Amino acid sequence: MNRTNNAEMEFTLNRLPGTNDKWLPIMEPAEVKKALRFHRSFPQYEVTPLHRLKKMADYLGIGGLYVKDESYRFGLNAFKVLGGSYAMARYIAGKTGKDVDDLPYQVLSSPEFRREMGETTFYTATDGNHGRGVAWAAHQLGQHAVVRMPWGSSETRKANIAKEGAEVTIENLNYDDCVRLAASQAEADPNGVIVQDTAWRGYTDIPSWIMQGYGTLAIEADRQLLANGIERPTHIFIQAGVGSLAGAVVGYFANKYKGNEPIMCVVEAGAAACLYRSAVKGTGKTVRVTGKLDTIMAGLACGEANKIGWDILQNHAAGFAACPDWMSAKGTRMYGVPLAGDPVVISGESGSVPMGFMASILKYPDYEYVKEALKLDSNSQVLLVSTEGNTDPTRFREVVWDGLYGVRHRGDAVI
Repeated sequence: MNRTNNAEMEFTLNRLPGTNDKWLPIMEPAEVKKALRFHRSFPQYEVTPLHRLKKMADYLGIGGLYVKDESYRFGLNAFKVLGGSYAMARYIAGKTGKDVDDLPYQVLSSPEFRREMGETTFYTATDGNHGRGVAWAAHQLGQHAVVRMPWGSSETRKANIAKEGAEVTIENLNYDDCVRLAASQAEADPNGVIVQDTAWRGYTDIPSWIMQGYGTLAIEADRQLLANGIERPTHIFIQAGVGSLAGAVVGYFANKYKGNEPIMCVVEAGAAACLYRSAVKGTGKTVRVTGKLDTIMAGLACGEANKIGWDILQNHAAGFAACPDWMSAKGTRMYGVPLAGDPVVISGESGSVPMGFMASILKYPDYEYVKEALKLDSNSQVLLVSTEGNTDPTRFREVVWDGLYGVRHRGDAVI
């Protein structure tokens, strides 16, 4: 892994041609509420915290900073289970001719329903969090899971998936090629189905349902902001791999605040920034990023966009950023060692990059042009999502204890 500390962030405003916005309706509040009802049926369901970082907001010069902390989600330390579990329920509903509202957890997990449905094996590719969520949901519902992980995946994350009873391997492939492997294996299995948030020709239902499942965190955050007296966030910074979470969050808030949308910016790992590169190309067509996708942000190491999410982002994201690894590490340390009076947020490398990005554009003169382009000022009310907690303890300690990707930015100013 390249551990240099002088890589720079790249940014572009969204100047893409608009489309007919055909995918925006999947994230309408009524659809998201259906996913929320399903998730509420799980005995493990609790609303994850929305932390107010008042001192950090003052330090950064903005009006308010709120962080949705997904490390508490279902005891799995990441948000991903929201999408996989809901997509699996929607698939089962279609297979049995039922409405998902008639299939809460208590029904899906019952021995009687398992006998009615029969056996299904859910295949997926993952760096860890999505696969763990699929494996957990399959285990809860008495079904099977097969998980393929890309090269360089954490043994800790692999072990967590195996604990849920899944068949799991680390392949000598990058993430996107693991998706193709899992899809081919599911196709060859008479009882197999691929549960992936990457859409392709003929495969759009399950990715759409996964995005709707992610909508649970968006509607929770929206309601929590209202409870904090924030009628509407002015800015949302959201991380992206294939763009499913970003499309889900941007899609939800674009539907909720039609005609007065927040300024929403997508941040990616620089080594795998397929959305940023697609935005720079400017035609509306997606760009593939190939190779080993070498980044500390394993959950964002995806080189091929989800075209459903991309369509929403093309119409509603204000800007796109390709972030170096030091921004992620900086965000993890800022969350973990907060200003006095603010809560501690334990955020892994893929969860923390929006914080590192935002702090950098607000505090470093080199990036002031981004601050101005995104209209950040003392009145801004900002929403971030920390998508994962400490899911790879070895890497987390390297970042926080050992200063991995500590940065010297433009000369001798240590950051």
